[in-house]
Amino acid sequence: MLKPDAIENGHMGKIIDMILQDGFAIKAMKYTQLSKEQASEFYAVHKERPFYGELVEYMTSGPIVAAILEKEDAVASFRKLIGSTDPAEAAEGTIRKAYAESKGRNAVHGSDSDENAAIEGAFHFAPSEIF
Repeated sequence: MLKPDAIENGHMGKIIDMILQDGFAIKAMKYTQLSKEQASEFYAVHKERPFYGELVEYMTSGPIVAAILEKEDAVASFRKLIGSTDPAEAAEGTIRKAYAESKGRNAVHGSDSDENAAIEGAFHFAPSEIF
């Protein structure tokens, strides 16, 4: 998912290009804006964390791009491509090193497991929207 800061800062096309150049196929993609209810549900795993309210506010502050990507070992490959949550610690050549503003406004979200990737994909897309 490309987050509101990436869209606001005009990095959408550059980030999508990095994803494609890294060998991912896009199986589904949608430009949308999360409601407070949707963001609250998507990030419910963080509900007890102190940053939860700020995260929901941020994720509803502007449009996002949700996507389902395909590649061998996609989750690990994508997490390597996006880099560390904190762009100051992210490796050169990663999306967050190039386009993230801060640990909180870090340009992209990537699933942390195959199981969560399936859950998150189903959150954003109906089966008929996945190719």
